[in-house]
Amino acid sequence: MMKSISRAAALAAVLTVTACGPSPEKAPEGASATATLPTPVRSKGGIEMVFLPGGTFTMGSNQGNPDEAPAHQVRLSPFLIDTFEVTHAQFAKVQLPDPSHWQEDPAQPVERVRWRDAKQYCNERSLAEGLKPCYDEKSADWTCDYTANGYRLPTEAEWEYACRAGGEEPYDFGQVDKLRLHSWYAATADQKTHPVGLKRPNRWGVHDLYGNVSEWCEDVYSASYYRESPVLDPAGPPSPGKDVKRVIRGGSWKSSPEMCRASFRQAEKTGDTDACFFTDFCGFRCVRRPGAEELKGLLSGSR
Repeated sequence: MMKSISRAAALAAVLTVTACGPSPEKAPEGASATATLPTPVRSKGGIEMVFLPGGTFTMGSNQGNPDEAPAHQVRLSPFLIDTFEVTHAQFAKVQLPDPSHWQEDPAQPVERVRWRDAKQYCNERSLAEGLKPCYDEKSADWTCDYTANGYRLPTEAEWEYACRAGGEEPYDFGQVDKLRLHSWYAATADQKTHPVGLKRPNRWGVHDLYGNVSEWCEDVYSASYYRESPVLDPAGPPSPGKDVKRVIRGGSWKSSPEMCRASFRQAEKTGDTDACFFTDFCGFRCVRRPGAEELKGLLSGSR
């Protein structure tokens, strides 16, 4: 389970928050991803999240698939991430039609969600909490405004940072034989999704990163992107404008242990123009960057 954090340490982290996008600083040598511990918070809408204070970590792997290399240093600004994958109950709250295959339990994660539908949920959730939406719904790709304080999909780097939880191994809990304790994957899931939060979280208190459903990220997929990725807050390559594939991360109910690794990457068509989109292994969770004053309030009321 996630270690507790003192209020003093949490509030000290506020001083490093960059509410309006990437820090202009150069990533420091030897900076630790766990210099300040994460802390759980609850959003204005009542959704559980974890504040991650940002830091430097090694992204990718030189021992995995070719598109995971090279392993490289990335520095991230502070952000909030959903503790759980977005559920049917949360999707229904913003009055969007639920395309999911499995809907027996409102606590199951949504799936078969098109990339644009996930972004629409982010905007609706932002508006419901009085936040500035990140996505321009009038643009062709629903362009993301990273300076906005609303919800959005995580960048691939943010997702992997949250998943690794300060470690550098394929799984933050150590050996693959412990995967059953943390993940609904092919060997444990009985060919379906399950209510979120039933398996153990990672060290930072985030659930279902290794299984249940894979998760949409913001980034355009490129097998060679890691060779040219910037150090500060990478957000993927520019969109080619057609036949765009986006990154999905994390294992799902149908994945092998290999596919549940923290650095494993997949490319998936968005389904935005596909009437027969049946990707029932893919859902999502949200992130956002709050302003410093708002974050003080969130942390002062944290558990």
